[in-house]
Amino acid sequence: MLRFRSILTWVDSQNIIKQCSIYSKAMSELDQLLSDIEAAESISMARKNWHPKHQGSIDIRIAVDGTWYHEGRAFQRAALTKLFATVLHREDKNYFLLTPVEKLSIQVDDAPFVAAMVEQINDGEHTALVFTTNLGDRIVADEAHPIRVEIDPQSGEPRPYIHFRDGLEALISRNAFFELANLAEISQRDGCSYLVINSMGVDFNLGRADE
Repeated sequence: MLRFRSILTWVDSQNIIKQCSIYSKAMSELDQLLSDIEAAESISMARKNWHPKHQGSIDIRIAVDGTWYHEGRAFQRAALTKLFATVLHREDKNYFLLTPVEKLSIQVDDAPFVAAMVEQINDGEHTALVFTTNLGDRIVADEAHPIRVEIDPQSGEPRPYIHFRDGLEALISRNAFFELANLAEISQRDGCSYLVINSMGVDFNLGRADE
């Protein structure tokens, strides 16, 4: 519990969430969104200069549906989850809560975020796929935030993901993936049909269209 509170105290003191809000009436919706994302990612880049002396673990687990648990009890406040998510860090397949003073390992069942919704935005210059996560963050699919699709070896079903930041991914929900499939176009390659969708000038392969 002391470690839980120490991380919470540090994150809250940094006012990280409020720092990510940049507003300009002159910007288009897409330009504004990209500016907000760039601001948030510039903050997350500061983690690379953090080398805390204290390392350990904490009983926090992120379930497949994106729910956070501490000692088996689900977080009840969305604001609390958002605060902890700002210091989430990944190294290879391991996840940590990282601050300048502590690095604590946690358990993540799949991806730490869920891309619950997707919308297609066209500002006249670009067409963009904009995902909204379970925590309210927005991700624009582009070269730096690619969509990838794995096949679940157990069920044979697609497991789609989008890169969020710093190696962290969001699992694309079933409803959002169905929406992507509806928006996608069929592309022929090597005698096979594939579902392909474009965002910010980048084509993303969603898988075989004939399966």
